[in-house]
Amino acid sequence: MLQSKRPVVLIGVAAVLLAALTACANSPTAKEIERSLAADPKLSSNPVSPGSQEASSNQQQQTDGATVRLPVDFPKDIPLYPNATLQEVTPPSDEKPGASSTRWASIDPSNIIASYYLQQLPTKNWQIVQQSNEQGNLIEARRERTLLKISIQPKTVTNASPNQPQTSTEILIDYQPNSTEITQATPTPTSSPETTATKVPQPSESQFVGPVRSPEPTAQPNTTDAPTNTTTTSNPQEFSDLTRAPQEFQRYIRDLAALGVLSVNSNAAKSNEGVVTNQFEPNKIISRREYARWLVTANNNIYASDPAKQIRLASGSSQPAFSDVPRTDPDFPVIQGLAEAGLIPSPLSENATAVLFRPGAPLTREQLILWKVPLDTRQALPNSNLDAIKQTWGFQDAGKIDPKALQAILADRQSGEQSNIHRVFGYTTLFQPKKPVTRAEAAATLWYFGTQSEGISAAEAFKVKRPPS
Repeated sequence: MLQSKRPVVLIGVAAVLLAALTACANSPTAKEIERSLAADPKLSSNPVSPGSQEASSNQQQQTDGATVRLPVDFPKDIPLYPNATLQEVTPPSDEKPGASSTRWASIDPSNIIASYYLQQLPTKNWQIVQQSNEQGNLIEARRERTLLKISIQPKTVTNASPNQPQTSTEILIDYQPNSTEITQATPTPTSSPETTATKVPQPSESQFVGPVRSPEPTAQPNTTDAPTNTTTTSNPQEFSDLTRAPQEFQRYIRDLAALGVLSVNSNAAKSNEGVVTNQFEPNKIISRREYARWLVTANNNIYASDPAKQIRLASGSSQPAFSDVPRTDPDFPVIQGLAEAGLIPSPLSENATAVLFRPGAPLTREQLILWKVPLDTRQALPNSNLDAIKQTWGFQDAGKIDPKALQAILADRQSGEQSNIHRVFGYTTLFQPKKPVTRAEAAATLWYFGTQSEGISAAEAFKVKRPPS
């Protein structure tokens, strides 16, 4: 009986309270009760949904942490190391207009980061012009109108946390427009606004797509219609910065220039004698693309009177040997021709792993010898191994040499004083096979073709080409 009466009692109490509130609706006590039971007015403008407080907190942390952001105009073709964190951005200043810098930090070793950039830059059409390992790793590259400098420096962490490595790596990426080349004008009195306003890319540059139009009748012809002219230059050349080359290399460069072998970037002007003057930049790193072009040009010009020793350029209908050198590449006839002749490793010579040519990558010492020696010996290379290289050359770092290059290095030793290694590197017990080659060093290998017993130099070829009157 008592349980059945409880709902009636509660309803009665509620009725009494409601009547009391209604009777004193305008009293201070009623107003206070109304305010205490009213909803929070902030909810009308900021409604709460489940989990919204946590999301707001996370968003605030992201906003506070993202104090350093990449500039909106950061070139998208600059590869960024995946395991690196942006630390600082330095915008252009009055002293360096257009130049920007970013600083990154990574826990990975500096040599791994350097290898990443050396592999990735050529895939983005960057031409690596210099690499130095003297103080950390310094890589300089160029692409179209942008100059790029990447400095990779190992650092020591002074106050490392328990789970933090004791060392880290700092990456500095500096980039700026290449204003010197953009505004370079050809010093011709009759130049039109079209030729003085911009620089026309030349076949030696990665951004060249051909054909080239020039106001000079003897200028570079259309490389698409006449690919053979990309490797043979009939006019003599003269370089205004030849004295910057090591003394022992200057005669090699001068003789090759007389044959018109060495192609350089476009900043040329003709002297009163009709000789092309230019900047050779002898100490700059040479790319694989450029050396391939020089190699074919030097061989074919030196053996101009001996067609049996010339390298045939590939036709536009050939199936590309390398996936990164299509038929549309201006140097396709040269690079494809070397592959079809079996002078460079490619799938055509049963090197299944050599599917990429990497035209913009720096040429290394072992590649220099591997490509050049077959054109000296004109016969099958001898069998070789590490012991043979150590006994003949005495290289302390013979174990670092690529096995494919061992045969060429041993064959080069059999040429005695006419060997490429002796002529370019002198006496040395360290070959440094992975070290990039300079343009002056590359020219030195091309000055002479043949062995110690039989061969011809660029100077001798020039005399045959232009006998004295």
